[in-house]
Amino acid sequence: MGSSEGEEIAFVDVETTVPLRAGQRFALLELGVILVCPRKLVETASFSTLIRPHDLSLVSPTSTRCNGITRDAVSVAPTFRDVADKIYEILHGRVWAGHNIVRFDCLRIREAFVEIGRPAPEPKGTIDSLPLLTQRFGRRAGNMKMATLAAYFGLGQQKHRSLDDVRMNLEVIKYCATVLFLESSFPDIFTPNSWVSPRATARGHGNGNASPEGTGLNLTSPSDVEIGNHQEMISGDAAGEVLNLVESNLPVSEADALDFLSAIDQMKIDTSLPEAAMDERPTPDSPEEFPEVVASSEGCSGYAGFLDPDEVSIPSVSASLVPAYRGGSKRVLLHKDVLLQLCCMNLRVRFGVSSKFLDHAGRPRLSIVVDAPPSLCRVLDTCDHLAQKLSLDSGCNSEWRPLVTRRTGFNSSTVRLNIPTTANGATATYSTEMFQKEPSGSSRRLVFSRIDAAELDSLFVPGTPLDAHFSLDVYDYQQHAGIRLVAKRLIVHYKQEYLRSP
Repeated sequence: MGSSEGEEIAFVDVETTVPLRAGQRFALLELGVILVCPRKLVETASFSTLIRPHDLSLVSPTSTRCNGITRDAVSVAPTFRDVADKIYEILHGRVWAGHNIVRFDCLRIREAFVEIGRPAPEPKGTIDSLPLLTQRFGRRAGNMKMATLAAYFGLGQQKHRSLDDVRMNLEVIKYCATVLFLESSFPDIFTPNSWVSPRATARGHGNGNASPEGTGLNLTSPSDVEIGNHQEMISGDAAGEVLNLVESNLPVSEADALDFLSAIDQMKIDTSLPEAAMDERPTPDSPEEFPEVVASSEGCSGYAGFLDPDEVSIPSVSASLVPAYRGGSKRVLLHKDVLLQLCCMNLRVRFGVSSKFLDHAGRPRLSIVVDAPPSLCRVLDTCDHLAQKLSLDSGCNSEWRPLVTRRTGFNSSTVRLNIPTTANGATATYSTEMFQKEPSGSSRRLVFSRIDAAELDSLFVPGTPLDAHFSLDVYDYQQHAGIRLVAKRLIVHYKQEYLRSP
């Protein structure tokens, strides 16, 4: 494959180790690439390889839980030096595409070449589908993680293996582009709001196709895509046109006649998007959003990695300093060396939505207060103690705010669950995934087109039971420190008696 003159787009994805302490860097474990014809959107070739890091001890249980790549699997794999020539050949001089590729994959590839003293391949251009789709498609499908987008379109579960992920990335772009094409071509019939309602039902999940493992070059030309529950054929020319539509900033009438390669120079990646929109990979320490900096099984296998308080071994809980994405360090809470995140079933709403505080962008900081059962208080009190001690040992002199609120005389405890928001252009949406559980036991996803505290308040009525999945983010900001519970998923139990009278 002549890379320097190649017009194919290289969809690329890397899997890495997860740094767990200050000074530790990411190490490549796997790299996968597919070459895609930009005019027909067909895969013309693929390459994937496992990579043995220089230090096998970097392949920690946390890394394995994230991508399934074990220490034994990479112990017999080639080193990066062994495959550097092939990686350079397939990537150099091409357009690179991927989800969050600018902020993560590109950096990891360049670091790997620097470590072996070799010049890194340079892209002709980059297509980062995370900020691009956030800007163009919006957050109608929820957060912009690849797993969420794939679930929205019924493409199956994300496998967090390089070759599988790049193929899923391409399919997600096709689907998003098709929706945008229909909306732009038939504005009187299909509008952005027509696809989503505030009480939309969750889409079904299909089955993903696994890719072969190991090193190899496979010549393929897939042209089938699944639309809903039906297999349909999208013509190559039509698929190429809708990709042009997504990647250019031009109206449909102009994009139809635009050659893809000439459009590359006009592509603008919005690097001013908030950190919360870039949550595919570890993000930098932000006192405003307090994002996660350590990957966990939540980001890899849905919500399977969230622990019930009764599943938490108190002696196995620890507070630690880990490297932040852009340097420095961040305090995190771990359980058996994995980021601690909790799930609690049948919590009761004590106080509905509060919106009296604003964030740095002037958006309301939304939160609800729920009753905390003794098992949850036991875990949170331990976390509070460990995090406060680590802060003091690190030289923090901020006022520590207790996590659990105990109501004197009422023999009850409460905690606050925060519902983060993310900007999307001039509008903002919820980062928390929200569902409503019907009396039959089935759950349907709630998709909101905008932030509306009053609408949420009618959902989180005091006394309403809900299931919550949340992270524990340690913060230290403007002389105030503590732990912030950030809701990742909320499932509200629907019962008629919990609804307020009009």
